[in-house]
Amino acid sequence: MKRVLICEDEKPLARAVFLKLEKEGIFSEIASDGEEALFMVTKNKYDLILLDLMMPKRDGFSVLEEAHTAGIKTEFVVMSNLSQDVDEKKAKSMGVKKYFVKSNVPISEIIDYVKTTLKS
Repeated sequence: MKRVLICEDEKPLARAVFLKLEKEGIFSEIASDGEEALFMVTKNKYDLILLDLMMPKRDGFSVLEEAHTAGIKTEFVVMSNLSQDVDEKKAKSMGVKKYFVKSNVPISEIIDYVKTTLKS
């Protein structure tokens, strides 16, 4: 079974993504702040990590940096409300494959991307 980590501090959104992935038969877990996300990323094996950039305790950029330093090769996909080109460019320079601006994208599009990515 494929495993996804949802790093998201907005609880209703995290829960909605969790439930939609579960419905698709994809096992997922939720980390609600950056410290918890980093702990889970380094202790567990995931096939994909959905990462918010603005979270309590540690932001998504520092999670990306620490994961890279730890040798984590898992694909990261950003779901953020940071819509500036500079933020997207910074995330992609840190290895992020896909960048979703949450306010501009329906959850179904994110779920479709996850399903397609996990099948390949």
